[in-house]
This record gives sequence, structure tokens and C-alpha cells, in this order.
Amino acid sequence: MKPVLQLKIGQNITLTPQLRQAIRLLQLSGLELEAEIAAALDANPLLERPEEIRGDGETPPDATEETTEAAAQEEPSATDLLDIPDWAQEYQSDSYARNSGDGEDGDPDHGLSDREGDLQDHLLWQLNLTPMTPRDRAIAVTLIEAIGEDGYLGETLDSLLQGLRPDLVVEPDEMESVLHRIQRFDPLGVGARSLSECLLVQLSQSDPTPVVALARRIAGEHLEALARLGPERLAAPLGVDPDSASEAVRLLRSLDPRPGAGFSRIPPEYVVPDAYAIRHRDGWQVRLGPGCQPRLGINRHYESLIGTASRDDAAYLRGQLQEARWLIKSLETRADTVLRVAQAIVRHQSNFLDYGPEAMRPLVLREVAEELDMHESTISRVTTRKYLHTPRGTFEFKHFFSSSLATADGGAASGTAIQAMIRRLIEAENPRKPLSDARLVEALAAEGVTVARRTVAKYREALGISSSNERQRLA
Repeated sequence: MKPVLQLKIGQNITLTPQLRQAIRLLQLSGLELEAEIAAALDANPLLERPEEIRGDGETPPDATEETTEAAAQEEPSATDLLDIPDWAQEYQSDSYARNSGDGEDGDPDHGLSDREGDLQDHLLWQLNLTPMTPRDRAIAVTLIEAIGEDGYLGETLDSLLQGLRPDLVVEPDEMESVLHRIQRFDPLGVGARSLSECLLVQLSQSDPTPVVALARRIAGEHLEALARLGPERLAAPLGVDPDSASEAVRLLRSLDPRPGAGFSRIPPEYVVPDAYAIRHRDGWQVRLGPGCQPRLGINRHYESLIGTASRDDAAYLRGQLQEARWLIKSLETRADTVLRVAQAIVRHQSNFLDYGPEAMRPLVLREVAEELDMHESTISRVTTRKYLHTPRGTFEFKHFFSSSLATADGGAASGTAIQAMIRRLIEAENPRKPLSDARLVEALAAEGVTVARRTVAKYREALGISSSNERQRLA
């Protein structure tokens, strides 16, 4: 064998830098896009926001006001689209002033118990205000650290005793006594080891009445029987009339079974819609959100320096100018693509916007791709982590796409519509006789939707709804 030279003619697809940039920007979420633009503004001197520049590269004193007025006329504001009241006035109201800043009489600790935060921090704050010996305080800190997010003690006292400092010898009764004190902290019942103990602690703060005594008896000894029989059938074994049993059960239901649920460690995540669906007389219209169409421009001052700069500086400025133009073009393409996809979604799912989830029609990515003459992968990128605000809520674009299931009349129903029907049927069921998956299949068949039982079970679990046996126990 020996090396030879050959000529071949062929075709292949090459992704240019511009195309790679456009594809990457298309799949970014709103927050990621803002971070990408901020990084580009820091790295590229020829890239500026229009309100920051004018012909000579200097910032005019009234540029911000003029740009703000122009943007307000061209783009819908969140207040206009969502009919939101003037939050600035709400924040300056008396109720907000009373709940912000330092407390009354200049006490910075006033009102700390009302602030959202970590459950352990909330309990430790109360512990610091509770008179205790250093020994009991060390035990209390160990107990508080073992309390889970739902407010229950996650470990046994024996395991906690073994985890104490070697120089701290504690008897089980001593730890039990400290635990009882913590259970009286806010929220009441925190640190309980079972649902029964949690309810009993909360009932201990109520006045001793016959109803409270009966509720304590049920919470301490008959919770399983209550879940199985219900208050009416439980009255006979308790030796009381059904009305008294029902009243005691109502008292138990008014208690908090998860006292730590109001203290979440996970900060809330806020979604900024990329597009808005607005109802008009002639139908639905779609507008892009301000964050989906950022305004960028070329700094004319640096652009004018290209002709007078040295060779190296001119080459650098020309490269930065080309990158700035590519970015601006890619952002315009991205905004146009998002708008077209959002408009197509609204056209296909207008019944959902008018009548609710049960009117959702089947829709797949291929239908929108063929309608807009785009590739299916492009539609997939656009619908990922992009959100559409509607009068029925804010949804990810992908929420409007679902598979189809055949109906009795030969039509098709979307999976989202079937889930909404299942939720409606379960919400209307008799709590003492919940609908099983087989009965849900029959109910859906009566409405013209043919679906298998395993499909109903899959949709029910996707909705976070427990089985009929579990729902009966909860009832």
C-alpha cells in the first residue's frame, strides 16, 4: 500500500458559528438568556443597550425617560396584561408597614416568629428566649436538629442519646422532659413522634370539655379505627352518639397534622412568562414578554474608531462588531420563533383557553412544525422552559402538547383533557365510597372516552391522587 491523492465531490451540512449561536439562544430560558446578554455586554464594547448610547457614544441625560416611554407604548407591561394593582401603593400601606422593618418600640426581635424561614431556625430562636439550664439547652439543640421538615422527630430517643457528647450523660426521662417542652413551641405539636402524639399535644392546649375529651380519646386510641370506619360507625364502639363522634372528628380535622409544613427550606421559584395570551373581541392574540425581546444596539462611538485605529485594534473592533451583529440578529430570530410557536399553540388550544382543561385537544410537535415549516427539533427547543401566561394560569409551552386517545364516536381526546376529567370525577365522588380505577374507566366510557384501567391509574398517579383505598382512609 502506498499513499495516493484523490478528489471527491460530496455534500455535507456544516453548522456555521452564527447558526450554532442561534440554536443555543433558542433553547435558553428567560433567566439564562438575561445572563447570556449580561455576559455579552460585559465582554463586547461595541454592544450596548439603546437607552445607554447615542451617536457619539455618550449617555444623554434624558435617554432613560425617553426609552421608557417608548417601551411603554410599544410593549405591554405586566400591569396592563395581568390587571395587577399598583403594588407600590400596596407596599406603602399600613399593613405592610406594620409587618416590615423593626418591630414596635424599636425592638428588632418583634415579629420574628411571623417571618418565613427554616423550621430549625424558628425553633432555635424560641429556645434562646426560653429559660433553661445549659444541660437542658444542649439536649434541646440535639432534639431540634433531629426534627424533619414536616415537624416530626425523625429519630428515636435512644439513637439521640447515643449521639450526645461523651461528657454529657443524660437519662431517657430527662430527654423526654425536654422534648415535651419543645412540643409546646410554635408551631404547636412540633417534635411529635406520631400523628397521635401530634394531635394530643395540640388538644392539650384546649379547654377541658366533653368534646375535647372525646377527641383526645379518639386521637390516642382509635385513629386507625376512625380511618377504617368513619365517625358514624365509630360512635357505637366508643359508647357515644353519632353527633358527638362527628363533632369530635371535626375538632380533630381542624388541627394541623404536619406542623412543620409552613416552614419550607426551598425558596420559591418565580416564572417570568415569555409570551402572553390576551383575549380580544375578535379572538385570542399573543404578545411577547419584555424579557423575550431584549433591546440591544451597536455603540456608534467605538464603531467609528475602526477606521482610525491601528491594524491590531481595528481587527479586534471589527471582530467584536461582527459578533455584536450576530447576537442581535440571533435574538431577533429567537423572539420571532417564540412568537410564531406561541401563536400556533394558541390557535390550536383556543378551546382550552375558553372552556378549560377538559377542552384541550391532542397536539404533537410534528403538527406545529409542519404548520410553521420548521424542523421538529426546533419546536422542541422552543417549547422547553418557555412559559405562556393565560387567564387560566401560566403554563410551560410543553403543557399544551399531549398524546391522543380514541373516543367512542371515533374522535380523539388529549391526555390532559382525560386527566382533567379524572380529577373532576374524583372531586365529585362520595368520600366514604371513592371511585376505584375500574369505576373511573366506566365513568369515562359513559362520557364517550375509551381508556384502559392501567392508563387511568397512570394519569391518577401523575395528578398526585392516591388510590381509592387511601382516599377512603383519608376521608
